[in-house]
Amino acid sequence: MLLELADWMARHYTALHLFQYITFRTIMAALTALSVSLLLGPAMIRRLAALKAGQVVRSDGPQTHLVKAGTPTMGGTLILFAVTISTLLWADLHNRYVWVVLGVMLAFGVIGFYDDYRKLVLKDSRGLASRWKYFWQSVFGLGAALFLYYTHQLPAETALYVPLFKQVALPLGLAFVVIAYFIIVGFSNAVNLTDGLDGLAIMPSVLVSGALGVFAYLAGNRVFSEYLGIPSIPGAGEMAVYCGALAGAGLGFLWFNTYPAQVFMGDVGALAIGAALGVVAVIVRQEIVLLVMGGVFVMETASVMLQVASFKLRGKRIFRMAPVHHHFELKGWPETRVIVRFWIISVVLVLVGLATLKVR
Repeated sequence: MLLELADWMARHYTALHLFQYITFRTIMAALTALSVSLLLGPAMIRRLAALKAGQVVRSDGPQTHLVKAGTPTMGGTLILFAVTISTLLWADLHNRYVWVVLGVMLAFGVIGFYDDYRKLVLKDSRGLASRWKYFWQSVFGLGAALFLYYTHQLPAETALYVPLFKQVALPLGLAFVVIAYFIIVGFSNAVNLTDGLDGLAIMPSVLVSGALGVFAYLAGNRVFSEYLGIPSIPGAGEMAVYCGALAGAGLGFLWFNTYPAQVFMGDVGALAIGAALGVVAVIVRQEIVLLVMGGVFVMETASVMLQVASFKLRGKRIFRMAPVHHHFELKGWPETRVIVRFWIISVVLVLVGLATLKVR
């Protein structure tokens, strides 16, 4: 929106050509989303408290979590609002990728919001039935994958790129749709599983978002992409603006979500953020790198899958409780220790992912 306005006014004020730079708009998108989150956060927390949308704590979980009961949830709506406003202000609205990622984020946010609302406000313990949740995730995830496939213009947009190898690009054809679908839906649920401790999910999301923004900027610049040996995706640079907005909104939310949390993200935020990160990774052709940088999310998901499989096949559990962050709590780790150590792991994994830009 502001880009179009600046283009029109630049005929009279040449300084407004600054808006053409993706780096400038990315920084401004991050600062705008951060400001919106910080300014609206207290009011949203009060509103959620008035709705009595309080956290429900599992009786079989760590006893230290009992004090969290009643803490306002569904705070992810703050993140989605801040990201949407900031993206609409600073991104190029003629770019199809902008609308795809916004559409997926909001669609998955609606799924999570409906689930949270039924469970927390209407006090329906069932919420949205799992089969319906997965059905609607599949509808929107598959829709995004098909849209990206049928609107692609270059072979690079649907090839699978393997990190560390310059010349390895596997044409996927329709398999692109399958991979994109699983990345979007899978990562959505992975972030949701990780969202169990104060700030545990949002900080890795911010880190991964920032790193994907770097990949997006480089992939959208033909000179940089050719020099680094990564796929050149025209228009992908605008995803840096979106990633900046998501990182800024996430940091603003962390201000209220840090231990001891004043508000929790809920499914509305976790499902939406995970899906959005998946879409950006698909657009910039870095699905494998996403799995590396988002290793904490992958680890949490794998722990649940292993726990369920082990119990069904052997009648025994591998972990004291899944997802794995609860396992460490039950081993006696304080919540803050689990959170910070998982953050440290995320920082290391994001740096490893970024290192693949040069190690080829």
